[in-house]
Amino acid sequence: METAPVARDQRIALVDLLDRVLAQGVVITGDIVLSVADVDLVTISLRALLASAGTLAGSTGAESTGGADDSASPPVPS
Repeated sequence: METAPVARDQRIALVDLLDRVLAQGVVITGDIVLSVADVDLVTISLRALLASAGTLAGSTGAESTGGADDSASPPVPS
């Protein structure tokens, strides 16, 4: 499923945006650094995947595991 790109000045409804994100999936990454007096105390790297269950189930079925027997894995509930 291909979607047309959205122009910068075009308004898009939240429902349409959510539909696109869940249909294709999106990865959100970020870093949090806690520092005191310019000394880094804690660094947290975050990565989140946002997609619908159907998108994830479809992508895992299309990929090969490098010769492993896929029939041994349990079915993915839909």
